[in-house]
This record gives sequence, structure tokens and C-alpha cells, in this order.
Amino acid sequence: MKKILFIIGSLRKQSFNRELSEMVKGMLQGKAEVTELDYSQVPFINQDEEYPAPQAIADARKAVAEADGVWIFSPEYNYSYPGHVKNLIDWLSRPVDPADRNAPTMLAGKKFTLTGAGGKAATAGCRKLLTTLLTVLKADVMTEGQTGIALNLEAWTEGRMILSEEQKAQLAKQAELFLEFIK
Repeated sequence: MKKILFIIGSLRKQSFNRELSEMVKGMLQGKAEVTELDYSQVPFINQDEEYPAPQAIADARKAVAEADGVWIFSPEYNYSYPGHVKNLIDWLSRPVDPADRNAPTMLAGKKFTLTGAGGKAATAGCRKLLTTLLTVLKADVMTEGQTGIALNLEAWTEGRMILSEEQKAQLAKQAELFLEFIK
């Protein structure tokens, strides 16, 4: 069974992107082993602390290395991705061996897909910039079938995300496509 690592781009406990990840986890049940990366203890990247890697970085690298694919669920902040997501990616983009600066990183060749819940733009800016960033870092990003969810009014006023049948179908299709992508 394939292993998929979820990275939730919002640190908020009741985030809509976390809620989306739980829906997708249910869709993948029996088809893939899903784990979530806890990166809440990842420090700001600092070359003074890069080697040996802090334990949170070693744990994140191990989780990414063991996954067949990584699925990022992220909100959009000012047409971009959250700073803590970029920080995590920066850490993962660094060579593991300080003596070999040309060695592949944890991201090189790793298969990714992206989903996001947000405002009217349905996280298009975030997903576009994350796709570019990950591609530059030599990750293999599934560009077809990414899902962006424009949140309903109740999400913003009452904290209740309500998905249409079409949005649920998009997520299910993305799950199918990603399983095929990581084969």
C-alpha cells in the first residue's frame, strides 16, 4: 500500500484545510496509508543551526523520505503560501550531508499534489507559487487535478465549511489521480 504524507498549511486546530485533509483521508482509506506531518516545532531556518539538523528537521526529513507522495493542503495568504510552509520547504531543500552540497535533497523527485481552501480565488495564487517553488527544487508536482475550494459564506461567518457535491467530486478525482501519479 502506498504511503502519503499530508502537510497542512494552516496551524489552526479547526482549519478548513485540516478539515479538507480529513475528508481526503476518508477517501483514501483502504487505498493508501496516510500520515500527517507535525511540523509545529520546526525552527526558523538558520545556517548556524543547520548541522546537525534539529530533531524536528530530522523527523520531517524522515517522514518525507518514507512517503511515496506528499499532499499539501494550504490556505492562501496574500496571494501566496504561509510563511511556515515556506520555512518547512526551505529546510527540506537543504542537503542532508554538509560535505556534499550537490547531493539530492528530500524534495528531489518526490511526488506532490496540492489542495487549498480559501477565498474567492480558491487558493489559485498559493497553488501556483507552490507548484513553481517545488518544481524549481526538483520535486515532481502533479499539476493536473489540483483542487481549489472557494469557501462558502458560512465558513467565514460561522466557521462551517460546506462543500458542494461538485467540490467533493473534485477532491475524490484528485485522490484517484494522485494514487495513479505515485504508482
